Amino acid sequence: MRPASGRGFALVDAIVAAVLLGAALAVTIGLSGQAISSQARGRDLRIAAMLADEQLNLVLARGPDDYASRFPVEGPCDPPLERFRYRLDFVSGSSADAYLVRATISWYSGLTPDSLTVETLIAPRRGDDPDPDRRPEAPPERLQ
Repeated sequence: MRPASGRGFALVDAIVAAVLLGAALAVTIGLSGQAISSQARGRDLRIAAMLADEQLNLVLARGPDDYASRFPVEGPCDPPLERFRYRLDFVSGSSADAYLVRATISWYSGLTPDSLTVETLIAPRRGDDPDPDRRPEAPPERLQ
């Protein structure tokens, strides 16, 4: 038969091991949650940057002069990214200067609002036809 002090030491040893294991698991689970949250934020920022670039390219192609009067400057993005919203702001100097164009993409991460803003300078388009009709004369033939 074992002495009583030997059995008590084994019990204390098991309790200490269980506490250490629980603390290690809690830290590991906490770090995993932070990693998943960071990955989701990175994905949302990458999508928002792509959408801001798309909006700025549309302004560049169509010209910033009267873009706001011909096209929508805010609203939801196209599906499947309708949880993102865009807004374009134009600041112009004199008629020869470039426009300061600001594209803001906003979305909700859970219940928290988030946004990304990109600013750039875009020169006005020069020429007779600011937005030429680029449709083909005849519709293309599609092979099935």
